Amino acid sequence: MLNISDNIVHCEKDLNGLNAPAKTRLPDWHPSFRRLMLVLLGLFTLFMFLPWTQTVHADGKVTTLRPEQRPQTIHATISGRIEHWYITEGQAVRKGDTIVYLSEVKSDYFDPNLVNRVGNQVEAKQGAIESYSGKVGALEQQMEAMRRELGNKISQIQNKIAQGKLKVESDSIKIRQAKIDLQVARRQYDGAKALYDKGIKSLTELEEKRLKVQETETKLVAAQNNFESSLQDLGIYTTELRLTQNEYDNKIAKTQSDRFSTLSDKYDAQASVNKLEIERENYARRTSFYYITAPQDGYIVKAIKPGIGEIIKEGDPVVSIQPSDYQLAVEMYVKPIDLPLIEPGRKVRFVFDGWPAFFFSGWPGVSTGTFGGHVVAIDRNISANGKFRMLVAPDKQDEPWPSALQVGGGARGIALLNNVLLGYEIWRIINGFPPDLYRDVNESGNKSGKKESGMLLKSHLKAENNTPGSHESPKQYIENELFVT
Repeated sequence: MLNISDNIVHCEKDLNGLNAPAKTRLPDWHPSFRRLMLVLLGLFTLFMFLPWTQTVHADGKVTTLRPEQRPQTIHATISGRIEHWYITEGQAVRKGDTIVYLSEVKSDYFDPNLVNRVGNQVEAKQGAIESYSGKVGALEQQMEAMRRELGNKISQIQNKIAQGKLKVESDSIKIRQAKIDLQVARRQYDGAKALYDKGIKSLTELEEKRLKVQETETKLVAAQNNFESSLQDLGIYTTELRLTQNEYDNKIAKTQSDRFSTLSDKYDAQASVNKLEIERENYARRTSFYYITAPQDGYIVKAIKPGIGEIIKEGDPVVSIQPSDYQLAVEMYVKPIDLPLIEPGRKVRFVFDGWPAFFFSGWPGVSTGTFGGHVVAIDRNISANGKFRMLVAPDKQDEPWPSALQVGGGARGIALLNNVLLGYEIWRIINGFPPDLYRDVNESGNKSGKKESGMLLKSHLKAENNTPGSHESPKQYIENELFVT
């Protein structure tokens, strides 16, 4: 109605009995529905403020904490033929138990007395060394005797030289005496000749004086000859000294050469002895390799080279063994985008294959059938599958892992991160943001979470290292295979 007229129209009428108002009336449950929606909205709002634990999911498999506790393959050290098996698959063995016996297949080692024969060769060579040593001693004694004989010869010749020098000196004196006698005889002859010319002396006396002069001249010549002979004898003695010295020097040098040659033969024999001893030791060690033994306590998993008479080569795998004493762990692989969120000491929950579990992501406290662990190490390099491998050990403060858990079984890991509001988590998932990474900083400015995790890793590895059967220090384990963030 536009109300443009002053006339009032009365339209009031009882609506009872009409169908249209009855069909357009609101239902009686409409107020209840509004209250229900308000309650649901309130619950939803309250639900958005509930705490939520952010998680990172990753697949993994059960392994061992230390490398020597993992399944290993025993290889043949030498080539051989399988002669006898001492075990069956699944059998428990102890360290040193014989697994299989091999026979020789190389012709160089067929002789069963090969070690003894090589030992006899060693003894023969050692006897040769003793003979060479005796010959060297005899040659040294011979050289010493030659040196003594040379000294005696030199002393003898030097005495002759001294005698020759004295004889030369004596002959020179005789020459001077003969010259003086000749001068006297000539003066007497000249005086007698003058007296003879004057008729004072007779011809006989003159002839006697002439004869005396001739005798004196003869003595002078004889003295000169003796002097020359003495000089020649002295030269002969000097030459003999040099010849004797050279002769004995040559003899001593030859003996010295024989000594060095004998020493060379002795050293060659010693080298041969060392070589033969090495061969004998190698042959003895090779015989011990005929028996393949268990390196540690464990269980035989599988015989890789079954059968009798089968030829195996050096380095071929023979059997695989699972150590009986091991400490379980889980190696899980996380994406590179999730790697910064996980550090050593981070808590992880696991759902193992074969164990029923109910895990409610975000509220791990209400989950059941899961087992706890903590990260102990992270690989430095990325794996071939494009993910980073990390090693997770059991949490000593949580429920123990199942005793029937075997190495190689599957595991689903859920790394527990930070607690946030459920509304924030829904908003984060809708926007595709990664989980948050919070680090508490203490008063000194160091990251307390990282410090605590590092202490946790050190204490864990120290405890594991003190367990029986552990032979590798935690430091060596970390340096060889893993790194601590």
